[in-house]
Amino acid sequence: MAKRNRPLPRLRVSENQRFLENEHGEPFFWLGDTAWELFHRLDREEAEVYLRNRQQKRFSLIQAVALAEFDGLNTPNIYGESPFKKNDPTQPNEAYWRFVDEIIQLAEEHNLYIGLLPTWGDKVADMLGVGPIIFNSQNAHSYGNWLGCRYREQSNIVWILGGDRPVTYTGVKSNTKKDDLSTWRAMAEGIRSGVDFPLVMTYHPMGGKSSSEYVHHESWLDVNMMQSGHGGGHDVPVWDMVSKDYALQPAKPTLDGEPNYEDHPVNPWPSWDPASGYYDDYDVRKQLYRSVFSGGCGVTYGHHSVWQMASPRHEFINHAKMGWQEAIDRPGACQVQYLRVLLESRPFFTRVPDQAMIKEPPVIRSHYICATRDEAGRYALVYLPTTQPVTIDLGRLASGQVNAWWFNPRSGQVLLDGKYSAGGFQTFLPPEEGPDWVLGLDDVDAAYQLPGRV
Repeated sequence: MAKRNRPLPRLRVSENQRFLENEHGEPFFWLGDTAWELFHRLDREEAEVYLRNRQQKRFSLIQAVALAEFDGLNTPNIYGESPFKKNDPTQPNEAYWRFVDEIIQLAEEHNLYIGLLPTWGDKVADMLGVGPIIFNSQNAHSYGNWLGCRYREQSNIVWILGGDRPVTYTGVKSNTKKDDLSTWRAMAEGIRSGVDFPLVMTYHPMGGKSSSEYVHHESWLDVNMMQSGHGGGHDVPVWDMVSKDYALQPAKPTLDGEPNYEDHPVNPWPSWDPASGYYDDYDVRKQLYRSVFSGGCGVTYGHHSVWQMASPRHEFINHAKMGWQEAIDRPGACQVQYLRVLLESRPFFTRVPDQAMIKEPPVIRSHYICATRDEAGRYALVYLPTTQPVTIDLGRLASGQVNAWWFNPRSGQVLLDGKYSAGGFQTFLPPEEGPDWVLGLDDVDAAYQLPGRV
């Protein structure tokens, strides 16, 4: 694909406070990839390979950490550079940050935004992690301001605070209740003071949590982010997490920024039983589709070897089973683009969750069906994780006739089903080949084109 020769448009929250759009009012679907160690473990040529691959797979955003989790302070990057002198956030090492600049600009050339974490949470929170803790409310503000000033001309950045840590918790060393809100708030305000235009900011919490639990009412938080995570087994009810955020006031967009990674061990903590196996592409699809159909403004994919940029240069973390260069082409990484294709084929800003469309939805988590539709009833999409029949209340769609079709989330292919009269209940049986499908329902009068295969 051709590289860009002009900046990407800046992003903002949509007028209805449910989605993201660019400065021209065009929809932005957050299809993220997790590359926490991008700045820390790759060289320029490797970063080019990775970013080109993600552009080809239609990702829109890459999540990466300026001060990485695995000794991002004291273990230098591949060029021998560390981010600060004496681990002092007020003394940045220019050589390190020039490489960060270069990768952010390289991402822009590949039509990708960077979800930039100023630091992993272990540099703030008194919890488990390599650390060390270097931030307080004073230097966090100055560091944030320095970052904001440095990247104020860089239009392809979304800011992500947090880094896998809560705001309030019991400190590991102190064994007392801790509250880091003043530090995170200072960092957020510092960034905003350095940037002279509107920006998008969110917070990446620890597993099983959402930013809404801590900072929903903070003025600097534009988007809520949750981490449905890797430790709850298969089919963590992310739909409940999204629905909870969706119902909050004031309304803010929400998304799952870290669902189960492809090829990540299932329930690996405190010790892992190999018989539990690894999450596969099917696990990935289920969580991505159901979180978005429940009201998410987007979602982030992740691979267990890619986030850590696993290679012979580093010890593999937590039972990773391949290097990142193999992992970037795993089945789930190739398939997630079809979710973006599907949603961008229909009116974007009018999409709402609607479980009431489903008559007697299954209660078993692995069978959980999730529905979304246009608020005026011009279309509906229903994700089925199995080939079980589903009964839909067509009365929740516009009057007239409805075209039904099946979308294959593994290939992006579409199979026609038939035409039905709107109103009343209708049972649909997905194709036998599975395991999962999306049922598409369109108002005939809307004359929508079927989603095209990429």
